[in-house]
Amino acid sequence: MPDARFFCPTPLQANSRIELPEALAHHALRVLRLPADAAITLFDGRGGQYSAVLRIAGRTALADLGTREDIECELRGTLVLVQGIASGDKMDWVVEKAVELGVSELHPVAAERSVLRLSGPRLDKRLAHWRAIVQAAAEQCGRNRLMRIHEPVPLDACLTRLTGPTLFCHPDGDHSFAQALRTIQDRLTLLVGPEGGWSPEELALAGRQG
Repeated sequence: MPDARFFCPTPLQANSRIELPEALAHHALRVLRLPADAAITLFDGRGGQYSAVLRIAGRTALADLGTREDIECELRGTLVLVQGIASGDKMDWVVEKAVELGVSELHPVAAERSVLRLSGPRLDKRLAHWRAIVQAAAEQCGRNRLMRIHEPVPLDACLTRLTGPTLFCHPDGDHSFAQALRTIQDRLTLLVGPEGGWSPEELALAGRQG
């Protein structure tokens, strides 16, 4: 059975001892019920990972880190996803699968047909929720870098941020996905609509942006 993997939000250093953050310690000791001296793996999102040994001192969880393991599981190119915000569970699933598929950045878009509307404290809470899903998915799939999630914006604002080849996914598109990929090399952005699809106005906007 592979060692349990954990994302640690503080920078890690080889051959050192650290106190594990409260949430990480709770997950390791209370949820997974790992014993003292269990072998674990830690990563801080900056690439690479560290084999470590779990230590328990009273109510405190510590980790003795070994050497840094230069392991990367990233795609050779850069894959960016622009996703029209879907309803709760569906959007959670999209975030999880995007991490597993190697997406580097996810731009949630408040599309015209998005059912879920976010602002203020509700937006902050949902972003924190999505970022927790990113961490958990990275722990499970072996990635040592975290997918970045941007704050949701309307499509027109998102399009101004994008660089490189960009494909607008639509059932009535003029080209197949295979045809569109022929000219793509090391960077690709995909725009995918919410459950109701992109509106005619959004389709026209994307067309004007090329």
